[in-house]
Amino acid sequence: MGNQKISTPLTENKMGVMPVGKLLVNMATPMIIAMLVQAFYNVVDSYFVSRISDQKEIRESAIAAMSLAFAVQNILIGFAVGIGVGVNALLSKSLGEGNQERANRAAGNGMTLAVLATLIFMVFGVVGTRPYFQMMSNSALTVKFGTQYISICCLFSLGVFIEVLGERLLQASGRTMYTMVTQGVGAVINIILDPILIFGYGPFPEMGIAGAAVATVAGQWVAAILAILFNLKFNPDVQFGLRYFKLRADVVKPVLTVGIPSVIMNSIGSVMNIGINKILQGFTQYGEVPVNVFGIYFKLQSFFFMPLFGMNNATISIVAFNYGARKPERITKTLKIACTSALVFMLAGLAVFQAVPELLLGIFDTSADFLHMGGRALRIISLCFPFAAVCIALGASFQALGNGMYSTIVSLCRQLIVLLPVAYLLSLTGEVNAVWWAFPVAELMSLTATVILFVRIYRRKLRPLYHE
Repeated sequence: MGNQKISTPLTENKMGVMPVGKLLVNMATPMIIAMLVQAFYNVVDSYFVSRISDQKEIRESAIAAMSLAFAVQNILIGFAVGIGVGVNALLSKSLGEGNQERANRAAGNGMTLAVLATLIFMVFGVVGTRPYFQMMSNSALTVKFGTQYISICCLFSLGVFIEVLGERLLQASGRTMYTMVTQGVGAVINIILDPILIFGYGPFPEMGIAGAAVATVAGQWVAAILAILFNLKFNPDVQFGLRYFKLRADVVKPVLTVGIPSVIMNSIGSVMNIGINKILQGFTQYGEVPVNVFGIYFKLQSFFFMPLFGMNNATISIVAFNYGARKPERITKTLKIACTSALVFMLAGLAVFQAVPELLLGIFDTSADFLHMGGRALRIISLCFPFAAVCIALGASFQALGNGMYSTIVSLCRQLIVLLPVAYLLSLTGEVNAVWWAFPVAELMSLTATVILFVRIYRRKLRPLYHE
């Protein structure tokens, strides 16, 4: 059974025959739109939370709680994406090779891994959230708000695991239009429920920051249900059956080989986030303002980074499929177009952050200290956008070709090995705005590492395909 082949000719799958430029647009556009909607609702969350009270102390604590919650959410989503990316790469490769049985087992084993990971976060939701926020903040209000928010997100996290995995199954077989629907509908539900549950409109009670968490979870669960339905009805490249849910080493190993580095990358991001927040909290004369500036920056930069990740997901599927189909020309052309598009997009982001940072920040807080510090932060940090564009676009080849560890190396350079030490050293100047310069420095180093590793993987895996 392990060598069973699909009966449908390989040429019928668009990832193997459609012109590369058209294919990337076809697959990436729905995901980019979906990611933009996701970015929008992330900002909407913080917008409504920033208006939770007329009292400045409560507003600042609520925004700080959301900022500190990002690290935990990032790890949770990182586990979901890690499993999804691992399944995506194996499934795309299996379809490219014509191995239907292995494709089915990749999907089934992915579901089982998602359930197991959910159990871990449910336990953390019960026993780990309060100690985390007590470690990160001295404010009782911030601890209270953060514990409420993250506990709910963790206890009901199965929704995001199934949503992400279901969307990756659709992406792996080239059906990205459906992922736009799942993410879009989930985001819209979140946006609608946010003010209703936070402020208590109609028959709903006023839940405060817990309402924001319930709105987020509700959107994830609806998206998860849609993702399952779309796979069952519109994805004939994957067949589900109970026998495919039983974990098998020959399936789990390649999934985790690609997925674990993705989890580590997101976890590295959370460690970075925690580290930067601890450094910023050292500037006690500014209260919660530096932490809030950093948290709001992450919300705003998602308008440019999340669409980039959407294109990156499409690139991974195309490259993995054509690697399995032994079509190197399509792989290199895909990467060239992806890099060019990413660079143009992030240059646009750089222009926006340089031109109107105070206008963007004014959505959340109009205090003079926040706008002054935030404007400087956005202008300095955004200098790293062009470097990040090339890193992310080229990095798609690492995961798609089964070298996820390369992505881990780049992330380590960017967020731990370089960023935190440089940020700490700059903090010793006593000037909070100096800390932001650590981001461009770290991104430049990660670009250097990315180029070196891409040359290595090209010589070892892509160049030999041209001689087959």
